[in-house]
Amino acid sequence: MSNLLEIKNVRKSFDDKVVLKNITFNVPPGSIVGFIGNNGAGKSTTFKTVLGLISKDAGTVKIFGEENINKHVKIKEKVGVVFDAMNLPVHLTVKQLNKVFEKMFDSWDQDNFYRLVNSFSLPMNKKIDKFSRGMSMKLSIAVALSHNAKLLILDEATGGLDPSSREEVLDELKSFVSKSNGGILLSSHIMSDVERIATHLVIIKDGEILLSEETDKVLESYAIVDVDGGKLTLINKDIIVAKRNHGSYFSVLVSDVHKLPNGITPRAISIEEISVLLTRSEK
Repeated sequence: MSNLLEIKNVRKSFDDKVVLKNITFNVPPGSIVGFIGNNGAGKSTTFKTVLGLISKDAGTVKIFGEENINKHVKIKEKVGVVFDAMNLPVHLTVKQLNKVFEKMFDSWDQDNFYRLVNSFSLPMNKKIDKFSRGMSMKLSIAVALSHNAKLLILDEATGGLDPSSREEVLDELKSFVSKSNGGILLSSHIMSDVERIATHLVIIKDGEILLSEETDKVLESYAIVDVDGGKLTLINKDIIVAKRNHGSYFSVLVSDVHKLPNGITPRAISIEEISVLLTRSEK
């Protein structure tokens, strides 16, 4: 099967500010793509461009091989969306909401919705405007997982959740991908969540993609070394992904630990450390 989501050379500006600079990456079937970047890096603009909520200046976005999903109602139904701010009618209860979505989605799965509502300990007869932020996020996720979507677009979907709730939600997301061979594009500032479930990593800074790679390859082949200026010159420039000057030494991210010269020892790395080094590295 081809990629569920393909973003190619997408560019977006607001007035004179370029927000997305020819970004390119994919969400393959069976993948969870962790989309990482600082505030203002371009993540939300990317999501809105993918969903057709704002227009792009250049490039292509294909969902299930089709451009402009707003023209394809059936395709839109196969995309589940959760934003940081809830977009559900707050004057309704969960039971009333179920009735609304039964009419809205041909593929609405009431049994799965109520399973998730019960699993997430959400009240059936309480109006949504009385929900806490965490409860609202869990309800949004339950909706996204209950209309047989094949692609989930999740923007900070685990924000506001306590650790136990986050673990429960992450397990549901992994189960969704495993059972449906679907895909997820997930942005999060919580690196432990990304480390736990992401099969692919995309790191964005100032509208540019700095890294797009499978998580296993990053953790197996990439490394960070701390070296002085002399040893820095010994490292093959082709494997240097990023470097950061600390004054007396440099932290250097390399793409192939096996190509490091003798005498330069890598240290254990995490996705969070890679993300920080990339987003704070020199141009």
